[in-house]
Amino acid sequence: MEILEKSNYNLSLSFQKEITQLQAYQRKIDVHIEMLKNLTRRVQIMQMGRVAYTELEFELIKTEITQMEAIVQELRASLNGSNEKVEALYAEVHNISVTVNQLENYDKNNVLAVRREIASLQRRLEECKHNQTQQSPFQVEYGKFGSCEHGGIMNISKPLVVQLNWRGSGYKAGGWGKDSFFGSTEKGYWASMLENNALNYFSSVRLYNSYDDLLLYKNYQDKTASDSGNGAGMILYNNSLYYNCYNSRDICKHNMVTNKLERKTLPNAAYNNRFPYSFSQYQDIDMASDENGLWVLFSTEEAQGNMVIGKLNSSTLELIKTWTTTVYKPSMSNAFMACGTMYATRVTNTRQEEIFYMYDTNTEKEARISISMDKMTDNIQSLSYNPNDHKLYVMSEAYETEYAVFFKSLSKEKL
Repeated sequence: MEILEKSNYNLSLSFQKEITQLQAYQRKIDVHIEMLKNLTRRVQIMQMGRVAYTELEFELIKTEITQMEAIVQELRASLNGSNEKVEALYAEVHNISVTVNQLENYDKNNVLAVRREIASLQRRLEECKHNQTQQSPFQVEYGKFGSCEHGGIMNISKPLVVQLNWRGSGYKAGGWGKDSFFGSTEKGYWASMLENNALNYFSSVRLYNSYDDLLLYKNYQDKTASDSGNGAGMILYNNSLYYNCYNSRDICKHNMVTNKLERKTLPNAAYNNRFPYSFSQYQDIDMASDENGLWVLFSTEEAQGNMVIGKLNSSTLELIKTWTTTVYKPSMSNAFMACGTMYATRVTNTRQEEIFYMYDTNTEKEARISISMDKMTDNIQSLSYNPNDHKLYVMSEAYETEYAVFFKSLSKEKL
């Protein structure tokens, strides 16, 4: 009887392991189906011929297709058999690859003098394979938007390049994304670029009605603020653009509906390129938001340049509470908030960033961590988290790029 019980127990464990693996594959398939939908949308726009595409756009899309082909092939091999969803995904990736090659051969803009330096941009195939086979003691928390009942960030997806910003490749720094007020039902997107002749200020924001409008550069409104802004630390939160007012330690709030502008001094905050991020000039004051509300990331002379986290009242712009960390802000390439925890990034090399540090304002504890983030260009100029879709919205040297954020399951972490 004891032998039977033991055998039954082992069989149960084996079955549960297989179920968990299948669930993990299903999540991967769902994520890559969304990536494929995005690629399909962009290729359809190319076919319409309404936007001029250069060699760089084609190379970025072809790189993403190559990645997807490799990942789908791995999924097919890992499942040891036919899977209808995977086979359909494989066929679609192949079809879109053929379409892009045909478009590139036909497109006359392809003779532009854009060197093929992006050939060395991507070496992500090996990393894909590594991530696919890497074992983890944690289960990924997927899709519970707004919930902070998890064990923190586990992993960041590969970058998805949405497109070049509407002002062109000469405008490298700025911000973009969706309204990051948790619970926002707005389907529109926003983008704001720093002036290319002086990377310390911006004066307007462009609002798009939908994702397709963003891709087609149409159906937009340009809003100009009476007070310009400093740096690329702006965010759209509850229909208002929050940013560092130009040449001051003030925070500006520009309501996109009423055009009303409010401003409030951030006490003792350093400004005017005193303690910016390492590769983002004049981003001394960086706005952020998450499931818990509105935040500001900055430093002071008293903190000797170390990162200070501030919780803000979004209505009055009053500083509610601050936390001073032990990490020098200019040593970070950027930072963002998620569930009351600040995550800081730094440059590892020209094709990778690392989330290397976290500070949890809920427990007032800090920790050194290591989570890799691939990137398409040498540097990133802005980075913001949106709790409504668990995505990071990044401006990467003129390219609007996004990443999916995956969290550890709290239940598994306790095992």
